[in-house]
Formats: sequence, structure tokens, C-alpha cells
Amino acid sequence: MAMSASPVYLAELGLINALGADRDAVARRLMAGDGSGLTREAGWLPAGAISLVGKVRAELPPIPQRLARYDCRNNRLLLAALAQIADGVEDILSRHGRSRIGVVLGTSTSGIAEGEVAVAALQRDGRMPDAFHYARQEIGSSAPFLADHLGLLGPAYTISTACTSSAKALVSARMMLAAGLCDAVLAGGADSLCRLTVSGFSALESVSAEPSNPMSVNRCGINIGEGAALFLVTRDEAAIALQGCGESSDAHHMSAPHPDGRGAEQAMRAALADAGIRPEDIAYVNLHGTATAKNDEMESRAMHRVFPPGTPASSTKPLTGHLLGTAGATEAAFCWLALRDREGRLPPHIWDNCPDPELPALNLVRVGDRMSRNGRRSVMSNGYAFGGSNVSLVLGDAP
Repeated sequence: MAMSASPVYLAELGLINALGADRDAVARRLMAGDGSGLTREAGWLPAGAISLVGKVRAELPPIPQRLARYDCRNNRLLLAALAQIADGVEDILSRHGRSRIGVVLGTSTSGIAEGEVAVAALQRDGRMPDAFHYARQEIGSSAPFLADHLGLLGPAYTISTACTSSAKALVSARMMLAAGLCDAVLAGGADSLCRLTVSGFSALESVSAEPSNPMSVNRCGINIGEGAALFLVTRDEAAIALQGCGESSDAHHMSAPHPDGRGAEQAMRAALADAGIRPEDIAYVNLHGTATAKNDEMESRAMHRVFPPGTPASSTKPLTGHLLGTAGATEAAFCWLALRDREGRLPPHIWDNCPDPELPALNLVRVGDRMSRNGRRSVMSNGYAFGGSNVSLVLGDAP
């Protein structure tokens, strides 16, 4: 599905993940290809097994006491991202008022980690802790929490479609602006590490004990990470526009993509059509690039059909881990950072440089590679999820 709305603008960005606790720190380590934020830890898998995870190490802001029922790591990550764009939010509130600002967020975990602790207490003590409130782990609570925190009265809802959740939040923000429901939208997402997620993907034999290795013949799965990405999406002109969006649902299988990437291709072509540009106009593609056998197979095939040879592309998941529900907004944020980089640097593809001969070859970005500066630039971010949910976003220089 393609949209028909005029472009809207990604005016502000707050960002936190294993690369760093603010936008500038993330940008520095992203462009350097620094994956040292992923660390080996026990506690996420049964029997003391070690996991490689992308954990945020920074101290996170507290949840205000009046919103204690929402207190969880997921929402603290959101507040850390929000703090980075506080001035922009205050400005938009002063101009448009609290009833004209919306919130739409994506997540796949919400406060499941806090729920795990509460259930452990139930098993041990026979009752849930007095301080525990189900809102901490309710999957839809992220957006109401942020709206309550800011006193916003516009539409507020949460999307949970696995790994496309926060990309869909950006699509929804654009549609809300086009429909005249809001004058600005806080859109993005947050996901936090929890045993349910790490153990669940491990049970699916999708987790790698080594750094993920997308597009390699040696790829063997993902690492799980956490973080938050929050955009202020407006009609007010800014440097970066959300030029186009494309969505599809191939529903090929509950947990496996179509082997030829038909849904992925449909989403990419819809986003290009919506942006009014050709495949050759795309200066960079941020791949979904999970380093699982089936994702990389289908994605490379779809890329080969859509884009001309030589289109720069990379997966950034080896640097952050797979952020699941917030992967889409985070990787769109990496495209935003690339467009704003003074040197035109692109996020590199970190891997073992051993291509899979069964996959179509892609032009994978190396550290120091730069974006072409010919004319107005456009880049694409791709996200794919369980159940055949596919989203492509086109970001670019403002008209």
C-alpha cells in the first residue's frame, strides 16, 4: 500500500541504544562501525547460558511518582529519548496546544521484564508485589504513558506488529497529519531486554552466540538489543522529510518471510511510488538484515530486483542488536543521521566479508563510504516482521 499524502518533516530526534545515550554519541559510533556496545551476559537464558546483547548502559531518568503504575525500563528508555527533544516539544506545544499533538509508538516488549520479576515473586511468595501494576507490561501502554507524562490530549496509541512496529508508527504519524487530526506527532518506539524475548528467539534457533553476520555465508542469527527512538513529526518544514511510505502484508508464514521477498519488494516499490522517485534515485538502503538464513535470502533477492547494481546498502544490527519493536524507528533514525552527516558518511555494514554465493551480491557499505551529493538525496529504510508485515520508508532532503 502506498500513501497519497504530501511529505511531512522529521524535525527532531531523540535516540538511545547500545551505541550511546544520545544522538551525537550514537552517530559517532554508528559511522565508525563500533559494535563494542554488545556485551556477553548471563541471566537472559536458562541454566546460566551466556547471551550477546545490546544493552543500554546509561542511567535512565525516573518515572514521575504520579505515573508510578507505568514504571518500567521500557518507559524510562522513552523518557531518555524524549529529554533530547524537550525544547522542540515545548515549542510545538506553545504553538499548537496539547489537544493538537498526537503520540503513536511501537513496541514488542513494553514492561515484560517487570512482569517477569512480579511473576517470580508470585511463585516465591504466593502473591504479586503490592507495587506492581499491570500497566507496566500492558502492550499498549507506551503511548498513553507518554501522553499522560506530557499532558497531551490528542490521539495516542501503541502499535505492536513485531519488528515493523515503530516503522508503522511513523507511517501512522504521517497519516494523522494528512487527515488533519494533529499538527504534530511524537512517533517512534521503545523495546527493552527481557528473558521472554531472548529465550523465545533462542527457542526458535534464531539467536547467535557471536555478533550477527548479515549477508555472510557464515550467518547464524540475531543478537537482541534494546533502545528507544523518538521523532517529532510535523508539517513545519525541516531539513529532513519523510518522503514516502510503503506497506504490504504477504502473510506467507507466521514466522518466515516469503522466500522470494515478494512482500518486501511490494513495500519498497510502494514507498518509491509514494515518494515519486525511481530506484536509481535512492542513495542508500538500510537493510532489515537480521543475519538469519531466510531473511537475508529473501531480502537480497528483493533488493536485486528493485535497485540497480551498486546501490549502497547496510545492515546496522551488528552494532545495536536487533531492537525488535523499535528497530524500524531506530534504523530510520540512522538514515536521518546519514542525511545530516557533514561528511556524507554512511552507516557501515560490519561482517566477516565472506559473501554467500547463493545470494545476489549487494554493494555493502564499508567504514568511511560516503553518500553521493548529486542533487536532492533520498534514502530508504526497510523493516520486515513475523506474519509477513513489511514496511519501507523513504527519507530525504526537504524540497
